Amino acid sequence: MEKRITATQAVRDFSELLNRINFKGTHYIIERNGKPVASMEPVIMRKKGTTLKELKFLLKDLPRLDDELAAFAADIENIRKCQPSLPKKDIWE
Repeated sequence: MEKRITATQAVRDFSELLNRINFKGTHYIIERNGKPVASMEPVIMRKKGTTLKELKFLLKDLPRLDDELAAFAADIENIRKCQPSLPKKDIWE
C-alpha cells in the first residue's frame, strides 16, 4: 500500500512512520512542495542464492555413496513397493 505524505509530516512522525513501514509494510512517497522527492518502504531481506558457478563445488562436496549405493537403491525400491495404491476412481464423485 502506497501513501503520500509531506516532508514535514515525515519529520514529525518519523518513529511512527518507521513502525508502519516495518510492521504493516506501508510504502510512503515523501513530497516537498507537492512534488515527490523520496520513497520509504520495507527492506526485503533476500536470502543469498546459489549460482550455477557454485553448483559444481556443492556437488563435489556431497558425500559419495560408493559402497552404499546398492543398499540405497534397495531402500528406495522397498519404499516404492510399500506405498499404498491410489484409488481406482475419484473419491469425490
